[in-house]
Amino acid sequence: MILIRSIVRPDKVDNVMAALMDAGFPGVTKMSVVGRGKQRGIKIGEITYDEIPKEMLLTVVKHKDKDFVVKTIIGAARTGDKGAYGDGKIFVVPIEEAYTISSGMKETTTGELEEVAI
Repeated sequence: MILIRSIVRPDKVDNVMAALMDAGFPGVTKMSVVGRGKQRGIKIGEITYDEIPKEMLLTVVKHKDKDFVVKTIIGAARTGDKGAYGDGKIFVVPIEEAYTISSGMKETTTGELEEVAI
């Protein structure tokens, strides 16, 4: 399993969420975050805005779906054909185990399910 963490513009988050849903990946956690990237914020007149609002989307997918989901997110989050500074970033990390609280089931990286004794 793979965790895909996407940082996107607030005005693009609905596009990304819809694209993931349409692609068959409805499971997403969304958080409002602030930060800055390589551009080091935005300077307007004498004021520098260091903390730019963004949205962070977390989704866990099977390893075989990783490239497709990353391309889906890029396609929905990119500004125009070539993109623009501040469009965001995607981070991909492996997940060793996942637990479903309601059922007590554990899913491993191989996709095996096992019941966890409580």
